[in-house]
Amino acid sequence: MSNLETRPAAQVCAAGAQGEGIELLDPRDVPLGGPRAMTVRRTIPQRARSLVGAWCFSDHYGPDDVTTGEGMQVPPHPHTGLQTVSWLFEGEILHRDSVGSLQTVRPGELNLMTAGVGISHSEESPTGVRPPRLHGVQLWTALPGSALDVDPHFEHHADLPVARHDGAVVQVFVGRLVVGGELLESPATTYTPLVGAQLDLEPGAEVRLDVDPGHEHALLVDAGDVTFEGHGVPPSSLGYLAPGRRTLTVRAGATSPVRAVLVGGLPFPEDVVMWWNFMGRTHEDVARARADWMAQVADLADGATGYAGGAAGRRFGEVVGYAGGPLRAPALPELRLKPRARPGSTS
Repeated sequence: MSNLETRPAAQVCAAGAQGEGIELLDPRDVPLGGPRAMTVRRTIPQRARSLVGAWCFSDHYGPDDVTTGEGMQVPPHPHTGLQTVSWLFEGEILHRDSVGSLQTVRPGELNLMTAGVGISHSEESPTGVRPPRLHGVQLWTALPGSALDVDPHFEHHADLPVARHDGAVVQVFVGRLVVGGELLESPATTYTPLVGAQLDLEPGAEVRLDVDPGHEHALLVDAGDVTFEGHGVPPSSLGYLAPGRRTLTVRAGATSPVRAVLVGGLPFPEDVVMWWNFMGRTHEDVARARADWMAQVADLADGATGYAGGAAGRRFGEVVGYAGGPLRAPALPELRLKPRARPGSTS
């Protein structure tokens, strides 16, 4: 999914200070797009914390009624330096990209796109008969410096590991996790140690997860009365825990089921610059990516967009089959971002 904000902020994303107890990150509502806007609830990045491991972006949306209108329509747009993770609770999304992928994702399945040096893609609600509601999360992970120049590629995984344990169902879509002594490991490609999993608990159920003590973790609550390591986390909020724990306990309240997403990983060792749909290491990286993308976008006489000649052979390629033209990039602010001071640094 694109970040469709018309005035996206450029920021340095870096590992934050790690205190005791749980840190609650409240969401902010972000409208995506113009007349066909959908509103998402964004918990990262934000000033208080911009990374959880390599996870650098979390949008939570729906349930949205898609029985009228066009549903989700995200025109072709570019990405660099990251992976996009599409994970649904309800509905369907059709993915197209510039490496030739055409893939519908449904609940319990993973669409994973690795941008590397550059890719473009679109996402849309399928035409014709489709589920009536759209509900899920869009997550991004930052690629380490060693993977910034990998060739762009796409993966779809429909057979992901699941554990059922004492009223809890845990499905791991990225990385690995131990549940009730059972190792769950996703086949998805990752470039840093990560975990991403959906947790569903019956009312009153509790699940204990064995985790790497070197990882930081966060729980995004979709629905239900949840405690995470003994602390309540409201729906749509993110509860963050610093490294140091070998187990994590999630408990559902007595009266309602719980659905949540756990993300985690080793604290990311590099500062990254994020702006719009680009991730690099400097302002110049994202400025260059924007210029390369706009060189592929042509303005048509009716105010719409199309592809410039030879776009298919350029950095971001061309998405074939989407009904509209590619997105124009917003104006890039003229600023130079300095890396944030590391925790404990005197600079």
